[in-house]
Amino acid sequence: MKFIILHYSPFKAVWDWIILLLVLYTAVFTPYSAAFLLNEDEIRMKLNRDAATRLKNAETSKADPLVIIDLLVDIMFIADILINFRTTFLQNGEVASDPQLIAKHYVKGWFLIDAIAAIPFDLLLFGSGTSDTMTITGVLKTARLLRLLRVLRRIEQFAEYGAAVLLLLMVSFTLIGHWLACIFYAIANMERPHLKAKVGWLDNLAQTLNEPYLPNDTTSGPSIRTKYLTALYFTFTSLTSIGFGNVAPNTNAEKIFSIFAMLLGSLLSAAIFGNVSSIMLRLYQGTEEYNEKTESIKEFINFHHLPKSLANRLQESFQHTWSYTNGIDMMSVLKGFPECLQADICLHLNRNLLNNAAAFKNASEGCLRVLSMKFRSTHAPPGDTLIHPGDILHSIYFIASGSIEISKDDIVMAILGKHDIFGGDIRDKGPEGKALYTVRPLSYCDINKIDIAELKEILRTYPEFAGDFLLKFQLTFDLEKGTLAQIKTKGKVEDETLRFIRQKRPRLQCKRRNEINDGRTASRQRLVQNVTLSPIGDDQVTFMSIW
Repeated sequence: MKFIILHYSPFKAVWDWIILLLVLYTAVFTPYSAAFLLNEDEIRMKLNRDAATRLKNAETSKADPLVIIDLLVDIMFIADILINFRTTFLQNGEVASDPQLIAKHYVKGWFLIDAIAAIPFDLLLFGSGTSDTMTITGVLKTARLLRLLRVLRRIEQFAEYGAAVLLLLMVSFTLIGHWLACIFYAIANMERPHLKAKVGWLDNLAQTLNEPYLPNDTTSGPSIRTKYLTALYFTFTSLTSIGFGNVAPNTNAEKIFSIFAMLLGSLLSAAIFGNVSSIMLRLYQGTEEYNEKTESIKEFINFHHLPKSLANRLQESFQHTWSYTNGIDMMSVLKGFPECLQADICLHLNRNLLNNAAAFKNASEGCLRVLSMKFRSTHAPPGDTLIHPGDILHSIYFIASGSIEISKDDIVMAILGKHDIFGGDIRDKGPEGKALYTVRPLSYCDINKIDIAELKEILRTYPEFAGDFLLKFQLTFDLEKGTLAQIKTKGKVEDETLRFIRQKRPRLQCKRRNEINDGRTASRQRLVQNVTLSPIGDDQVTFMSIW
């Protein structure tokens, strides 16, 4: 449908941020203009009794940058109303794009507030040329602040970010202090001409600065900047209950305002400090959880009297896992989402693995989604032992990054790298086999594994994929049979890996160590001793042969 704007479109997002910035501009300059600047215009009006002079001043005021900006803000607010009449919204979980429904929804919602805030009072009252109309204009322009109610909806989406909430609280506190400063000055300025005894804070300020108000000179007294900063200083000392007394309320109106400011300040302080406490607790929540788990591990070690070497491995493994995952368990996070969304997330996380393994090339999208949910990720530090001789081979392992060493009796049998596969053979029809070799990472490794039983179940569910999978699937190293099924040209072994082998494998035969160093060439990339090089999968294997 023409001229309908989607509420989630990039244009609407940018437009909303522009309107938000204009609302913040309005929140700052509208009260300041109404309290300070319009008062100066009234003074100029009283000084210029001649109509021609008033017209000249009106033209000067018309060219004032703030007047032009206010006019542009009014135009943008009116344009925002028109855009809102053509913007879709959610109704019962569905996007409503019918213009009549949109108009009805907007009129019942924010239209009245937006319409009042967008009225161009400057244009409606322009040319009146009296101080009364200027005062009325200043008061009416504060209606723009109604748009701040819509800003509250924007703030909700930042509630989960502690630093953002803290910043918003400080901005809100500062903005309220600014408004109160404008009101404090307006009260003093309105009642000063009617005071018999000049005891208001404006007269005290003028006396302190030796810039007195002269009876026949309405431009006398302290400057606007000085008056604003003094009023702002007083409101902040009142809000924070720190008041030093150097700026004090003396008239009844000023005292009533001060009481209100102190009551409001106590509420704001309670709200801000309460939120700051919760934010700080949230920021240190991860640290507290880490310390608690560390203490639990230490108590476990002491209670079970674990040997020092095993205790060190346990602590190092926990510290490394925490630093890698930041204490976030992906599986527990995924459990809170619908299964279809879990599949999409898992497919995204395992996309590189599925694309780089030839056995998964012809799998359907549905099959890939099921497969991706069965993969489990492991991050292993160098020197850890992933598989010991005699371990039951429940899974097939896919190396996503890093390199591992496969050895037997401290003799290196192979060094595998990225995209290599090891584990048990899915074609075996008997019980799960046992590993004959030790598997250790040589560097930090990301390894994905899938349970053999679950993989077989998927192949039963997708028979059209099973035949192609069994023909193309090959283990780089079979841990049960000790066969290297595929010899590929790999990049050279990193110097860090070789240093690790030299440091951590003192019993490694000198001849084998030299072969590893020479393995930077493609011809000696695979180190095999007493291993039969017999490729697996050359003969066609039918789907039913694995069960």
